[in-house]
Amino acid sequence: MAPVATELKLGKKINEGKTKEVYELPDLPGYVLMQSKDQITAGNAARKDHMEGKAAISNTTTSCVFQLLHEAGIKTAFVRKHSDTAFIAAQCEMIPIEWVCRRIATGSFLKRNPGVKEGYKFYPPKIEMFYKDDAANDPQWSEEQLIEAKFCFAGLTIGQTEVDIMAHSTQAIFEILEKSWLPQNCTLVDMKIEFGVNITTKEIVLADVIDNDSWRLWPSGDRSQQKDKQSYRDLKEVTPEALQMVKRNFEWVAERVELLLKTKSQDRVVVLMGSSSDLGHCEKIKKACANFGIPCELRVTSAHKGPDETLRIKAEYEGDGIPTVFVAVAGRSNGLGPVLSGNTAYPVVNCPPLSADWGAQDVWSSLRLPSGLGCPTILSPEGAAQFAAQIFGLSNHLVWAKLRSSILNTWISLKQADKKLRECTL
Repeated sequence: MAPVATELKLGKKINEGKTKEVYELPDLPGYVLMQSKDQITAGNAARKDHMEGKAAISNTTTSCVFQLLHEAGIKTAFVRKHSDTAFIAAQCEMIPIEWVCRRIATGSFLKRNPGVKEGYKFYPPKIEMFYKDDAANDPQWSEEQLIEAKFCFAGLTIGQTEVDIMAHSTQAIFEILEKSWLPQNCTLVDMKIEFGVNITTKEIVLADVIDNDSWRLWPSGDRSQQKDKQSYRDLKEVTPEALQMVKRNFEWVAERVELLLKTKSQDRVVVLMGSSSDLGHCEKIKKACANFGIPCELRVTSAHKGPDETLRIKAEYEGDGIPTVFVAVAGRSNGLGPVLSGNTAYPVVNCPPLSADWGAQDVWSSLRLPSGLGCPTILSPEGAAQFAAQIFGLSNHLVWAKLRSSILNTWISLKQADKKLRECTL
């Protein structure tokens, strides 16, 4: 996408909703401007009020959420924040379905499912879909109804494959945001999202907005502290004082949502190679770590020829308190991994560069270890980096988000490949 000047030439208004307007960008074909409004609504606009500053609050929230998801690897329409109240997005033909993902039973779910108590938890999260039709009050739909509707957007027919992709994406997006709110001691109860078909790439992408109208957020898991739009829905009477309370809730979310893009965790992978001849193998590990946003350092040391130096290097990284995973890269007889594992409480993984001639014999020095050692062996450089990422993902939501997104994107690739193969066969 070409650089965008501060002033954008706006084309015709493509669409207008309750809380936003969508404009063409004549100088940027295939892109639109999403302009938020200072308006808050509930019950399909049965209740509607002007809330000064809401457009900027909503735009900040949406921009941060979409940036988080985009950096994790989720395909979205979001391009970048343009102003306090607008962002640039890829133009999409919207699929008229609201996808809802729930971790905790509350709200309309309880009305539709009498007998279920509020607070019931869904494992995995429950996915529901609702057809966007204000006149019919957005009725709940089944997968079968969506498939039989035979929708076609931007040349893409919505069939079983596309429905499955949206369902799996909804769960992954919810889980990423749920995990990201936990460091703020905030529970993501449920959320609604929408998808569109990118008119340029013909791909299904997360579109529209995700702001404080889109979810339920309970600090400390306590509904009485809710900070989302439910605080507006629950008002018996809308007074200026009540609207200020709602606005403070929205501001609270907008301030903290920026923290989702950061982590307090400091993580590091240190690759120790027995010889600089293994540098190419180690560079692959470093590149894979970078994909997860994990810093990686490369060192050369031999546990056979310089055990004192190996242990000195190990102590150097233990001493600064940064959580570290050591990756031992040693061909032939691997003493490096076992020596490290026997002398540190930090995780160690063997990633030997096996040769075609002796690899079948050499690998046993990484697999057959003395008792008391716990260093696994992963032959793939990318696999070793992923192993480290899975360890760091336990406490770093940004790394976890990349892992979760990778799982989703691999699943989508397989689903699409299967569809393409079946179409060719038929």
